Amino acid sequence: MRAGNGKPVGRLDGKTAVITGGASGIGEGSVRAFVAEGANVVIADLRLDAAQALAEELGDAAIGVAADVSAEADVAAAVDAAVEHFGRLDCMFNNAGIVGAVGPIAEMDVADFDRTIAVLLRGPFLGIKHAARVMGPQGSGSIITTASTAGLAGGLGPHGYTTAKHGVVGLTRSAASELADDGIRVNAIAPGNIVTNMTARLGPGDADFEQAKTAIAKSSPLGIAGEPSDIAFAAVYLASDESRYMSGETILIDSGFLAGAGRKGGFHRGGSAMITGIAGT
Repeated sequence: MRAGNGKPVGRLDGKTAVITGGASGIGEGSVRAFVAEGANVVIADLRLDAAQALAEELGDAAIGVAADVSAEADVAAAVDAAVEHFGRLDCMFNNAGIVGAVGPIAEMDVADFDRTIAVLLRGPFLGIKHAARVMGPQGSGSIITTASTAGLAGGLGPHGYTTAKHGVVGLTRSAASELADDGIRVNAIAPGNIVTNMTARLGPGDADFEQAKTAIAKSSPLGIAGEPSDIAFAAVYLASDESRYMSGETILIDSGFLAGAGRKGGFHRGGSAMITGIAGT
C-alpha cells in the first residue's frame, strides 16, 4: 500500500528483518522495499562487499553481513546480528538461491546436486530454525521463503532446483503447523520468471539484462516481464501485520502461467489448450 502521493506508508515501521541473498535481484529489491516501508534490515549475502555497499547506500536502517546460507554458523550469525544491532527479529526472508546442477539426471554430478540442495533447501531450513530460536520467546514473527513455480510443477527447472523448491513448499507447511503455537507465521512466495542477473545468465551468450527482460515479457501470459519489485511487494505484505491471519501458504506470482493463462484463451475462448481429466469426454 502506498499513499496518494506514491510514497510508502510505513507498513513495516519498528520491524527488523534478515534477508538472505539481499545484495542483488529479488533480495536487493526486497531490501529496498522493506527499508522504504520503515524496517531495519540485515542484508546477508555471500558477497560481503556488495551487501555492505547496499547497506551504506541505505544508511542506518541496514547493515551487511557475509553469509553462506548452507553453513549453519553463518545463518545463526546473521540472525544474531539482527538482535545485537537492532534489538529484535520480526521477519526472516530466506531468499538466497542458485540455479545449481543442470543436465540430464543420468549424467548429473552428485556433488553439484548436493550443493543445490544445500543452498536451496538446507538454507531455508537453517533460516527457519534460527529465526524460530529468536521469534519463539518473543511470541511473534514472520518467516518467508522464496519457492518457485518449479516447486509446484515438474519440468520448469533443473532436477535439483525442482526438488529443492518442492521441499521448500513442504517445509513451509510443516514449520507453519508447529510454529503457530509460538505466534510465528511461515509462508512462501513462488515466483515465475523474474528479471534478475541469475535469469539473464541463463540465456545464450553473456548475461544480458535487457535481452532477458524482452524474452520474459514475450513468454509472459500478461505480456510483461516480472521484476524483483513484484516479489518484494508480496514479501512486504507477508512481513507486515496485514497478513496476520495467513500461515502455511505459498503465494504464486507468475503472470498466470500455471493457471494456463498463456494458452491462447484455453477452453474458455475456444483456444488450443489441451483439456484432460474431464469425465465423459
